[in-house]
Amino acid sequence: MQSSPDQHEYPAHWEADVVLRDGGTARIRPITAEDADRLVSFYEQVSDESKYYRFFAPYPRLSAKDVHRFTHHDFVDRVGLAATVGGEFIATVRYDRVGADGMPASGPSDEAEVAFLVQDAHQGRGVASALLEHIAAVARERGIRRFTAEVLPANTKMIKVFTDAGYTQKRSFEDGVVHLEFGIEPTDRSLAVQRAREQRAEARSVRRLLAPGSVAVVGVGRTRGGVGRSVLDNIRDAGFTGRLHAVNRAFGEDRKDVDGVPAYRSVRDIDGPVDLAVVAVPAEHVPEVVAECGEHGVQGLVVISAGYAESGPEGRERQRALVRHARTYGMRLVGPNAFGIVNTSPEVRLNASLAPEMPRPGRIGMFAQSGAIGIALLSRLHRRGGGVTGVTGVSTFVSSGNRADVSGNDVLQYWYDDPDTDVALMYLESIGNPRKFTRLARRTAAAKPLVVVQGSGSAPQGHTVRATRLPHATVSALLRQAGVIRVDTITELVDTGLLLARQPLPPGPRVAILGNSESLGVLTYDRCLAEGLRPQPPRDLTTAASAEDFRAALSRALADDTADAVVVTAIPAVGEGAAQDAALAEALRSAAAAVPTKPVLVVHVELGGLAEALSAAASTGPQAGAAAQGEATPAPAGPGSASASGQPATPPAPAAPAFTSAQPSAPPAAPAPAPAPGSAPASGQPVPAPPSTTPRPPAPGQTAPAPRQAAPAPTSAPAGTAGACSRLIPAYPAAERAVRALAEAVRYGQWRREAGDPGKVPEYDDIDEKGAAALINGLLARGQGLTLGTEETCELLGRYGIHVRRALPAPTPDAAAEAARALGYPVALKATAPHLRHRADLGGVRLDLADEEQLRRAYAELTELFGKPEELRPVVQPMAPRGVDTLVRAVIDPAAGAVLSFGLAGAASQLLDDMAHRLVPVTDREATSMIRSIRTAPLLFGWRGSAPVDTPALEELLLRVSRLVHDHPEVVAVTLEPVVVAPRGVSVLGAAVRLAPAPARDDLGPRTLPLY
Repeated sequence: MQSSPDQHEYPAHWEADVVLRDGGTARIRPITAEDADRLVSFYEQVSDESKYYRFFAPYPRLSAKDVHRFTHHDFVDRVGLAATVGGEFIATVRYDRVGADGMPASGPSDEAEVAFLVQDAHQGRGVASALLEHIAAVARERGIRRFTAEVLPANTKMIKVFTDAGYTQKRSFEDGVVHLEFGIEPTDRSLAVQRAREQRAEARSVRRLLAPGSVAVVGVGRTRGGVGRSVLDNIRDAGFTGRLHAVNRAFGEDRKDVDGVPAYRSVRDIDGPVDLAVVAVPAEHVPEVVAECGEHGVQGLVVISAGYAESGPEGRERQRALVRHARTYGMRLVGPNAFGIVNTSPEVRLNASLAPEMPRPGRIGMFAQSGAIGIALLSRLHRRGGGVTGVTGVSTFVSSGNRADVSGNDVLQYWYDDPDTDVALMYLESIGNPRKFTRLARRTAAAKPLVVVQGSGSAPQGHTVRATRLPHATVSALLRQAGVIRVDTITELVDTGLLLARQPLPPGPRVAILGNSESLGVLTYDRCLAEGLRPQPPRDLTTAASAEDFRAALSRALADDTADAVVVTAIPAVGEGAAQDAALAEALRSAAAAVPTKPVLVVHVELGGLAEALSAAASTGPQAGAAAQGEATPAPAGPGSASASGQPATPPAPAAPAFTSAQPSAPPAAPAPAPAPGSAPASGQPVPAPPSTTPRPPAPGQTAPAPRQAAPAPTSAPAGTAGACSRLIPAYPAAERAVRALAEAVRYGQWRREAGDPGKVPEYDDIDEKGAAALINGLLARGQGLTLGTEETCELLGRYGIHVRRALPAPTPDAAAEAARALGYPVALKATAPHLRHRADLGGVRLDLADEEQLRRAYAELTELFGKPEELRPVVQPMAPRGVDTLVRAVIDPAAGAVLSFGLAGAASQLLDDMAHRLVPVTDREATSMIRSIRTAPLLFGWRGSAPVDTPALEELLLRVSRLVHDHPEVVAVTLEPVVVAPRGVSVLGAAVRLAPAPARDDLGPRTLPLY
């Protein structure tokens, strides 16, 4: 768009895509002189009542003068924004800067009058609320701090827009008009309102994709085979409850259906609304399909087609155009290059994916960026999810492909209040918005477990993400801080997810171990110690133990107040067969049913049919003929995607069954594709627990599921009740897998208990925030970014009560002696050259120099070893009290935000990456946990008879650094090294500070989607 000569440059950065209250999208952009015809057309569609509310009088049409005024802006004192769908205006907002007399003004006036007009057909969609957020952000950028508005009392909708925004208002009434005045700086309340709206809107946008009333598959082949035909078959065979349509422009005029599904040559030809379109045509034909869908009012797209950013620069530009095109019509998009989406809810039963069979219904939500990993997840969960009875399965599944639009953040928003999802599993190859993901993950994890496998940090081809400079380990630590359960492999993801879906959270780390194998018990004990749990000595029941012995021992362990969880180890008796296995499973489940507040896990050795018996023992449905009824649902075939030519990938042939049931009439397990890299076979099966007459609490946030039937799937039992199939006991084929899952549950339970009281950011009376701001502004006036000198660093840190021990330069031996006399003996002599700084292990530091003779001797040794003084840059510093050398660092990452890090100083900690990380601002409780979370923390607490150091003083130092970086985002890096923590007090011996203009905070601005 062009700007007229009397305007400032067109502010393209104000353009944004937003999700509205109903889940649709709109484009917000500045209004320009070229929009005159659009404005007139928009105004003609507004009702007379809305026009009256806007102008306080009948105003049937806009004059030429009005059109000129409302389309010509200087983008400083006069600004207009429009919300558009399909390129047409659906709402407008403008502000005019005014002075104290209410007349038009220029800067330095910081007040503006704001007015809205929303097309009647789009009222109630949250358009005005979104426009208010954006016009307020624009106004702040232009130096405006306060809005005023005049509203007729009858215009209650617009009054509510202002009232509900969360800003502090002043309201008055005179001459029949309500006068509103409010500051537009973000407040805690306005941010809370904005984020609540964001959650509802983004969740609704995903819900429209996962629960459509009608679906059109575009690209359905005329004969069997091909991606489009496969997706159509999968949707139909899953029993989709809505209307299904097949679309292919190559269909003949006389073609009325495809295997009973109504057939059309274009989406435009379909009678009635279409909520979701699954696109499986060659990439070059996708724009035409998107236009047809947009014009027909389709709400969302799943683009299976490949040939986008994964194929190179040309495909990347094609992908950008696809997203822009879809959003033009207000549609959200999954993909491109997507595997598809699944919703097992009995009200929907949607399998709009390349998985040939519907996954087993259940309470676990799954998200994967990769189709291949998505298949591996579905397959593993199917094999581990309950065998014949099929209790634990999937609620929803999203494989986002190139993740051009709908991302893991959107799906998290949906899962947060989804009543059908109790546990969320995610495989993330990259995190596009770490700051937002961390915020959403923290909120979600407070309600239900979130288990994540995180990729190495390099974004796959086709993913447009902001780069983070933080190491992979640091990002992982920040996710754990947010309550995310971080695991390393797909196997661990499923192992942990099944435990959390089936069992209550352990109240603590104390573990009882019992079983009929001494060696397996010892192995479990050792793994518990390695994972930081507190195991009791294993109780060996001997190999002669009967099922009744197991039941009695488990009952005693669960009744023991000193045990928070129980791990049962079992090896089947040789020659006993299925009967003994079933008896053992029955004994374990009956004992567990009596104490529903503690988790129980089984570690088994597969010498026979124990795994199958554990799975089938509590089956309440008929076993014979289960396969015909669909009880054992095959796992999806290998990944398939539409190529640029629209030809499908051929699904691989099913693999051999992973196991057979101990009961002859039970069906075989589902075939599974090859395991994902880094994963292990999952052969362990669940131990079903019995019905109970005593109400039992479900797992965190879980609603106990009812038994699953073949079709249609029944609803789950109400929360807090025991259905026909109550909670299952997960079984693992290896001790390390069971213990790792239990350890993650223990850590998550601890986080949940502490999340209710995260602590506070303390205030310190000696902090001079205004003085520090003035100093920073003065220093930044020198340039865009600079590393402060020693004196400036000490002055700035001193404003926040952080005092650095003085160090004087010593370019010659005489200067060193003079500095020592000024500082007072004993002193330290240090080389500060970059390659020697903080490297005491290289000999660049001499300590406890008691007099001038020792100082001169040390000076000579340093110069003899390392070179001339001008190369070494030696300094003299007074000795600090003896203690433990530590490191405190804070950095501003453009994607994740401000991060505070702590660890012991020295090469060993750096090599082992033994550092703790927290997002700023850090609370007092987080500072305490930081110090204790590193592996070398015992050195701070009196390890091997050493004196414990002053950790409260260290915590205070961490909190002061956190406050500095949080209060002044221009401080982009702080390093304090070494910080010597003595039995009393801390001494900061070295410090470095870097300043730069404050980076943009997109989390404080208005709601937007990633811009293409």
